[in-house]
Amino acid sequence: MNAQQLHAAPPEFLQLAGHPLRWRLLSELSRSDRIVLELTELVGEPQNLVSYHLSKLRRGGLVSARRSSADRRDTYYGLELERIGCLLSAAGGALHPGLRLAAPERDNASIGSVRVLFLCTGNSARSQIAEALAKARSGGAIEAYSAGSHPKPLHPNAVRAMKEEYGLDLAGYEPKHVDVFADQHFDWVVSLCDRVREVCPHFPGQHEAVHWSIPNPATGEPDDVTYPLFQQTASELATRIDFLLARLADQTPAPEEPRSSHD
Repeated sequence: MNAQQLHAAPPEFLQLAGHPLRWRLLSELSRSDRIVLELTELVGEPQNLVSYHLSKLRRGGLVSARRSSADRRDTYYGLELERIGCLLSAAGGALHPGLRLAAPERDNASIGSVRVLFLCTGNSARSQIAEALAKARSGGAIEAYSAGSHPKPLHPNAVRAMKEEYGLDLAGYEPKHVDVFADQHFDWVVSLCDRVREVCPHFPGQHEAVHWSIPNPATGEPDDVTYPLFQQTASELATRIDFLLARLADQTPAPEEPRSSHD
């Protein structure tokens, strides 16, 4: 290692993530997508300060932003999980080649008995895709289900994307109303749609409530036009589910999520 490397500035990732408030924001977003008002309440800081630091995280590519489909005045913020993993590994490698990180091998057997419910509006694409991926990528360790607030027939592009991209057959999956599960206990309830988050019923017992703000790939355009959107949706859900499985396999209980006026 030469003298220039020894005196190089810390990687930008460390400068961005190392700020105490930005680290708090990243920590909150690692659990669930959030709007600014929720983040303001969770970190106990003024909205203008939270928005300022979110903008820096966005410019650094650590956080993404999507306009809410439920209330266009709100914006949901979420972590760029894969990018953060790469930047974190590169930051270690900048200090010493031996410090580059490698994701630990995941032992699905350590997940135990976990029931997860995925929710969206139509239960016609996003939640069905998530259910299938969670079952397949956990090797059956997760007992996954899906439902919608206004069920519609399974979208043919969802079936096609899962078959072509992941070799999974959704043909036997039937749309279900969320009321079907009203009296059942779940360990995790994951809303994938901003609209369904607003009307999500309360489920009995203690569970982790998480929101992933995933745009609806069914835009009303012809199927051949929207198919790439379904591929993108499946890819994002696969990434998110892999990170969820890593958390479940970690054996460390996730902290209870405070309920707010938006839950």
